[in-house]
Amino acid sequence: MSCAPTSLLLLTASQLGQLLVSTRKRHKLTQAAIATHVGLSQNRISYLESHADEISVKQLLSWCSALELELYLGERDTSTASSSAEW
Repeated sequence: MSCAPTSLLLLTASQLGQLLVSTRKRHKLTQAAIATHVGLSQNRISYLESHADEISVKQLLSWCSALELELYLGERDTSTASSSAEW
């Protein structure tokens, strides 16, 4: 059963951590399996899922690869009103 790809707008490190955890669980992967792919210990993966602001870019890209996620960066759409609190 295949799901249609979805994109999420992440504005905080906490949201990133939640996405990494939920995607890992959806793929039925353990923290140990992610740790092997990223090159870290299971304890470090556990910590980083709660402290995503400490994930390096290299680690994030490896993590995304393990979870079959793609990382997109783009300019924010400023045509709609946005709160400065988002940043």
